[in-house]
Amino acid sequence: QVQFVESGGGLVNAGGSLTLSCAASGFTEDHYAMAWFRQAPGKEREGVACIQNSYGTTYYSDSVNGRFTISIDNAKKTVHLHMNSLKPEDTAVYFCATDYPVVAVCFLRPIRYKYWGQGTQVTVSS
Repeated sequence: QVQFVESGGGLVNAGGSLTLSCAASGFTEDHYAMAWFRQAPGKEREGVACIQNSYGTTYYSDSVNGRFTISIDNAKKTVHLHMNSLKPEDTAVYFCATDYPVVAVCFLRPIRYKYWGQGTQVTVSS
């Protein structure tokens, strides 16, 4: 079965940086997408960033574009989210997810993603 190991969450000050990692296993497809979503208390789950592994195409939500960077290690099926200039409104539980096959372009539509991690808490203090 598909499994995830998520790490990197924690407490940081506003303006600080944090890197999340998610290692996926249990699938062998050559073309896939991995993504990060987040959910804050009282809010709907929203897409943050996604990356397609073979073409390297990425997509970011407007709220994080320019501050966050998503990257992937294909050999390890591990996706990273490098978060800079963090704001209190970035506080949420962050979930990684994967979808396959994805041949070229990823989308931040939750319905597309077949498998989800358990989430890791990111708290940004003011």
